[in-house]
Amino acid sequence: MKANISAIRKTYSKRKLLEINAPADPLVLFEKWWKQALAAEVEELNAMTLATASADGTPSARIVLLKDVSKRGFTFFSNYDSYKGMQLAENPKACLVIFWRHLERQIRITGIVEKLDDASNDEYFHSRPFASQVGALASFQSRVIKNRKSLDKRFNRLKKQLKGKEVPRPSSWGGYLVKPVIIEFWQGRPGRLHDRLQYTLKENGKWKRERLSP
Repeated sequence: MKANISAIRKTYSKRKLLEINAPADPLVLFEKWWKQALAAEVEELNAMTLATASADGTPSARIVLLKDVSKRGFTFFSNYDSYKGMQLAENPKACLVIFWRHLERQIRITGIVEKLDDASNDEYFHSRPFASQVGALASFQSRVIKNRKSLDKRFNRLKKQLKGKEVPRPSSWGGYLVKPVIIEFWQGRPGRLHDRLQYTLKENGKWKRERLSP
């Protein structure tokens, strides 16, 4: 197995990322790449790794879904009482990583995290499918439960009770905004000499763009 793992390789050669084609604002470049990913029909292009750490530095990472991008930052939703929520309460910093394999591209976003307001949370929560809304009520995310049967039983009971009614958003469920301070764009290149452009937010609100060695 070890030999098989070490032999796995892929040559990246589809595109380049040069400064001449990189705007001064990283969010403009993100929008450009996003549109190209849409056009390429990248599957689950909004899936991203969210990395957090507790106050003592214990790291944790998982996949979440990007739900909005604005000049303020990048939005995702979760349970505030989950493990990620507890870590973000202790240490409101996070890193997001988006990888689009077919485009040989990666975007890494490091930033400060804050919760969204109740109005924004309510608006998105009630736009979700009925089953997803009920699921948010049924799940005590990250907590130990007896078995799958107990979860399904609670879900089915709530689904029956709330059929035809507005599902109340749990107070422990809502959105997070990651306000970027560093954004890195990575484009795979042959020989592992990948293109890496890093944008760092300066005190005056403008971005400094630098090329990183692969």
